[in-house]
Amino acid sequence: MIAIRFPTPNFKLQKQGDKDMIFDAWRKKYVVLTPEEWVRQNFMAYLTQTLQYPASLIGVEKEILLGPLRKRCDIIVYNRHMQPWMIIECKEMNVPLSQVTLEQVNRYQMVLSSSYLVITNGTHTFCCYGNPVTSRWEFVTSLPAYPG
Repeated sequence: MIAIRFPTPNFKLQKQGDKDMIFDAWRKKYVVLTPEEWVRQNFMAYLTQTLQYPASLIGVEKEILLGPLRKRCDIIVYNRHMQPWMIIECKEMNVPLSQVTLEQVNRYQMVLSSSYLVITNGTHTFCCYGNPVTSRWEFVTSLPAYPG
């Protein structure tokens, strides 16, 4: 498991009717602040503020096709050639991370061919590094530095 210390939040929040909303800088709009969205926004802040990943190379809620199914990846970090480098699946804090969560992100990887897979619920985070061609993966003890 990887220890994540989120940076101090500096989010734009507002109410729309009875819903709490948070401004998503990547989607450039306010979205409903669900427990999963809280994890996603904090994790993206960690990637950009703490690890210095380029914000312009992070995609949020990107749609992919898994056979006939349309699915959305929570976070995709692209390399400088705009190829998927890391896929991140976020769950709300009270959802335990399991083999099912890892299988979910692995299905996305079959379409996107990234080098890293990450699952997080804001409390627990796991990262795997592997070869997308051979599908051999191993857990790593920290998130990687962004490739220069």
